[in-house]
Amino acid sequence: MTIGGASSSVVVPRNFRLLEELERGEKGIGDGTVSYGMDDDGDDIFMRSWTGTIIGPLNSVHEGRIYQLKLFCDKDYPDKPPTVRFHSRINMPCVNPDTGLVESKKFHMLANWQREYTMENILTQLKKEMAAPHSRKLVQPPEGTFF
Repeated sequence: MTIGGASSSVVVPRNFRLLEELERGEKGIGDGTVSYGMDDDGDDIFMRSWTGTIIGPLNSVHEGRIYQLKLFCDKDYPDKPPTVRFHSRINMPCVNPDTGLVESKKFHMLANWQREYTMENILTQLKKEMAAPHSRKLVQPPEGTFF
């Protein structure tokens, strides 16, 4: 996040940015089908480990399913994207079928990361990918299975 005009801008420090994201995640997002927050690890003073949840979009094979994800914001976040991994098993073109890792080169938002993007943006875009024609009818692993 950058504050100021085009000629003079101030870069918001990483921890302030993550605190803003935490506050937004705790308040709830949109229709409630996407949420995120800090992982339960109370020792993570650098705010690296996050969890996300996506409720599958309507009119798709994902409808009604609850997908759990892990997001890891390294020291370079938000200049570089977080590592995103599905904990719940899912079959999507951008997700490694063995590890659940969202592969950067197959997921446009991570491949073309911009500092302004947030974890909320990632989760919302993944939900849109689930509803996309190329993903909406893919056969899925049994519900309740994990990587």
